[in-house]
Amino acid sequence: MWQALQFEFMRNALVAGVIVSIICGVVGTLIVVNRLVFLSGGIAHAVYGGIGLAVYFGFPPGFFTAAFALAVSFLMGVITVKDKHRADVAIGALWAVGMAIGIIFVSLAPGYNVDLMGYLFGSILTVVKSDILVMTVLNVLILLVVSLFYKEFLAVSYDEEFAFVRGIPVTLFYFILLSMTSLAVVVTIKVVGLILVIALLSIPPSIAEDYTHSLGGTMFMASLFGIFFTVCGLYLSYNYNLPSGAAIIMVAGAAFFISKTLCRLGRRPAASSCLSDK
Repeated sequence: MWQALQFEFMRNALVAGVIVSIICGVVGTLIVVNRLVFLSGGIAHAVYGGIGLAVYFGFPPGFFTAAFALAVSFLMGVITVKDKHRADVAIGALWAVGMAIGIIFVSLAPGYNVDLMGYLFGSILTVVKSDILVMTVLNVLILLVVSLFYKEFLAVSYDEEFAFVRGIPVTLFYFILLSMTSLAVVVTIKVVGLILVIALLSIPPSIAEDYTHSLGGTMFMASLFGIFFTVCGLYLSYNYNLPSGAAIIMVAGAAFFISKTLCRLGRRPAASSCLSDK
């Protein structure tokens, strides 16, 4: 791995992977705790519509995709705010419509030469310094929001009724979470693509919550897990000529099943504790 770091594209990929792992660790923890994995998956796949529109009209893909993702997250928020756990049909419809819009406008775009496979499956090895700058800004923004409103997110995540009684604007924080999710999706696309983004958002927090007792601890450990999966995936990708995004997710998936199996069997470090299913 050290030999690979002599190449600038590998250094950029490693830095981008670390940044995205932190974003996914923080936002993904809130997604998993609030049981919004399917909804975040809907946002991730609907974003393809924004990519298709950007290609067709010649807009900057990054900025336009982020704006489209925010619009989709707001629409999903409006649909699901009254009942977050029973809006699966609406989420599935938006998921499919977003993908359909993307496919149609990409096919209509005259003479397009965009690497659409990179959007679908990731292209972390093509990350440049400008991408890293954007990722860093969004990372700082998300960390700042979560830090400032940590207690509110904690209350809303575990007991909405209690949060409402305490005067916390539950609906507002729900929309803030969806907005952060959409931005996290846009950033993560570059690393693992639309198809696999939901895995990087959900797997590290799901493993981490088995070994921690606090929301902040889960965020921190999920970020570390994400970094570890990214480094291992890049190592496998470089040494065995594998797709980097898929390699990262395969490492994460293997760790998930190993961790859950050990948790079920009760074989874990004495200092940790596997939490029961919520």
